[in-house]
Amino acid sequence: MNHTDLLFHLQAYGETDTYPFHMPGHKRNTAMLGNALPYSMDITEIDGFDDLHAPEGILKDLNDRLCALYGAKHSFALVNGSTCGILAGIAAATQQGDKILLARNCHKSVYNAVELLGLVPVYIQPPTDEKTGIAGSIAPKSVEEALKQNKDIRLCVLTSPTYDGIISDIRTIADILHAKDIPLLVDEAHGAHLAFTNQKMCSAVAAGADIVIHSLHKTLPALTQTAAAHLCTDRISPASFQRKLSVFETSSPSYILLASVSECVRFLEENGQTAFLKYAERLDDFSENCKVLEHCTVLCKGKDCLEMHPAFFAFDGGKLPIVTANTNTDGVSLLQKLRVEYKIEGEMAAVTYALLMTSVCDTEAGFSRLFAALREIDCTLQSAAVPLQFTPVPLPPVVFTPAAAAKQTGARVPLQNAVGKTSLNTVWCYPPGVPLLVRGERVTREIAAALENAQAHGLKVLADGGEFPKITVCD
Repeated sequence: MNHTDLLFHLQAYGETDTYPFHMPGHKRNTAMLGNALPYSMDITEIDGFDDLHAPEGILKDLNDRLCALYGAKHSFALVNGSTCGILAGIAAATQQGDKILLARNCHKSVYNAVELLGLVPVYIQPPTDEKTGIAGSIAPKSVEEALKQNKDIRLCVLTSPTYDGIISDIRTIADILHAKDIPLLVDEAHGAHLAFTNQKMCSAVAAGADIVIHSLHKTLPALTQTAAAHLCTDRISPASFQRKLSVFETSSPSYILLASVSECVRFLEENGQTAFLKYAERLDDFSENCKVLEHCTVLCKGKDCLEMHPAFFAFDGGKLPIVTANTNTDGVSLLQKLRVEYKIEGEMAAVTYALLMTSVCDTEAGFSRLFAALREIDCTLQSAAVPLQFTPVPLPPVVFTPAAAAKQTGARVPLQNAVGKTSLNTVWCYPPGVPLLVRGERVTREIAAALENAQAHGLKVLADGGEFPKITVCD
């Protein structure tokens, strides 16, 4: 019996006649409940199955395997998604009232951490790719400039790769921050696979970040909510991180999800090299096929390449943004056409592109089916007479920190009536969950126009204080 094989242990235990006078309430009674769900393996922290918040046995082994796989100093299996790892990492690296440097396109969980921990955010606005409107990489010089103007920064948080697959120069940024003994947390939720590809040096663990958060379920064969956190240097205490993790992660972790982490690790240990080589071949073949497309563009595939996008340091080839910016359709319509006419469900629609995500588990048949659909759709499109040019929406003025804004009272008004007032809500498109307006910021005409444009194109716009397009504001 392999001590590290959690799934085997769960299966074996489920076949015993041990009677459970403990949680969960389904009591593994498959005679009553059936076998559609894995009741027989769903247990709590009983003898022999360790404690996720103080691992000493089988779960410690799982963490050690994650650590060896990614080359970190300490690793932690997570069952509350990347969100709990991000919250714990920021909490472990900061004190109440600290100033924190953020890429503006961080996930909303980062903003929640800023508010909950009473931090003062300083934003770096990523450049906008002129051809697609997609947010680019965070430039090292932008980090340098922010540090010159804010000498009391205590932590930097970046997202790389982004939801769209854009990678920043993490190694250079880490060197800049470490010269001032400032830790770097990288939300690499969408890049857990990078370490096993030809872009492994773009992996934040290899590039020198201090804390790296992975969503295993996003790009690897693992169940939804499974994730991992890695401490890669000595700047963050493992004990401190574990304490904070115990605050933000459930005290009743799912062993089904933990078994999924274990199986994902086993897959990578045993089959990762071969599987990722075949995956790379499928992506290369798909890219070659895309050269015939005349109107829509698959970012960095076909006739498009990284050098055509100076705003990007690097790009995750597993992401497929299908750009419609200079055609007579938009991303929402393209995604709907793929769904309705071709039974292909994409990940996300933006105004100027639709995002499709691939993984090592995608098949050659799947790629062929997608290309055939894109070729047919492309033949129905027309190119725009005048190419669009994109510029970033200026960041709105900050009136309150998010924590201070949360204590204010105001009135709910339509978006247009909010211009010039201070928002007490955070507003974002979901997916991907990147705020366009953060609570405590003044509503500008540019921000209002961007939100209206997103909603007009059918994007889902959400405000944390109630139903958009009304938001809560104060004068």
